Amino acid sequence: MRIKGFTLIELMIVVVIVAILAEIALPSYQESVRKNRRAQAKADMTELAQGFERQYTVDRSYTNFALPFTNSPRDPGAAVAYIISAPVLAAKTYTLRVTPTSIQGADRCGKLQLDQTGVKFHEKGDDETCGWGTVGP
Repeated sequence: MRIKGFTLIELMIVVVIVAILAEIALPSYQESVRKNRRAQAKADMTELAQGFERQYTVDRSYTNFALPFTNSPRDPGAAVAYIISAPVLAAKTYTLRVTPTSIQGADRCGKLQLDQTGVKFHEKGDDETCGWGTVGP
């Protein structure tokens, strides 16, 4: 009478195949997550720029606009991917910047920046990948 089942060799072949598939799929998944976080950062910057412009319409100055976003993630269980700041803020000018944190550290575009004239910069990477202006300061 013969016992049916898997041999150790067959089981090891399956484990190797699963490991190879995981090695291929994981980096692709991680890049997709980084890309989605970057898209959210761009949307947040655009929303903030609209807020700055509304404030300027009322006061003829950008200085009274306070950043309404905290740097906490929208999902309470998630980690912070970007720090949002306005390093340049004057009556007639502003610059918004999002800086990736450690969980977004491998982002191909680095810091993203937007000013009151609508000029967009990304710190590194190519313009096509980043889709946010050109490589700049």
